[in-house]
Amino acid sequence: MQIPFLSKAPRIAVLRLSGLIAARPASAFAAAGISAQATGPLIERAFAIKRLSAVALIINSPGGSPVQSSLVAQRIRRLAEEKKVPVTAYVEDAAASGGYWLACAADEIVADPASILGSIGVISAGFGLEEAIGRIGVRRRLHTAGENKSFLDPFRPEEPEDVARLEALLGDLHETFRDWVRSRRGAKLTAPESELFSGRFWIGRRAVELGLADRLGESSADLRARFGEKAQVVNIGARRPPWPLRLLSGAALAEGAMAAVEERAAWARLGV
Repeated sequence: MQIPFLSKAPRIAVLRLSGLIAARPASAFAAAGISAQATGPLIERAFAIKRLSAVALIINSPGGSPVQSSLVAQRIRRLAEEKKVPVTAYVEDAAASGGYWLACAADEIVADPASILGSIGVISAGFGLEEAIGRIGVRRRLHTAGENKSFLDPFRPEEPEDVARLEALLGDLHETFRDWVRSRRGAKLTAPESELFSGRFWIGRRAVELGLADRLGESSADLRARFGEKAQVVNIGARRPPWPLRLLSGAALAEGAMAAVEERAAWARLGV
């Protein structure tokens, strides 16, 4: 009989990064998704395991906040370098947009043939409601101190200078994303940047050909093949509140419903 704490078998931390990437705390009715606040402690726990041989990231995300993507990815890289532990990202349904940002924190990216990878771009969406409020007899009253405080107000007609400012901001964010992918994937990328960084996404098999992923595979089988049948897999997961606490707040229920709608919209952009 093998006593776990005396075993010399390799130990692999498995950390699941699933859902929308957003600075939104967990509620009684909605998981936190992926954020520096929610995911940071889990990353610390994964890398704190004694006799750690490797960290496996199971990624399934349509993307979200570029800031949260960057913060989470940077923490993974910092600890990987401090602990000198290799990191492999295993893509399930998708590592798209911010999800791909996270995947690039790994030393190697492994995808399913049908996974979706890429979407290296930045998006901003909103509504123009200036005509709608007129139809229902509402007058907009807005007072500001600072000429740019009403930037892209949805109840006012779109101004060309506001659009130009937004496009500049999106361009800067896009360049930050591109720099990160270049720094992590480097010479592995085989297609022109004009194609790879256009916001398009591809299935796993094609992503390997383009250099966005290293090979095809599945986490369980791959970890067994690399570390042996006796390897100790340590699953790192978030702890949810006890079920009675999930029934206390109507506001939390509404928040959870809105979060679900937001995440569903993000997945829909990928056609899944």
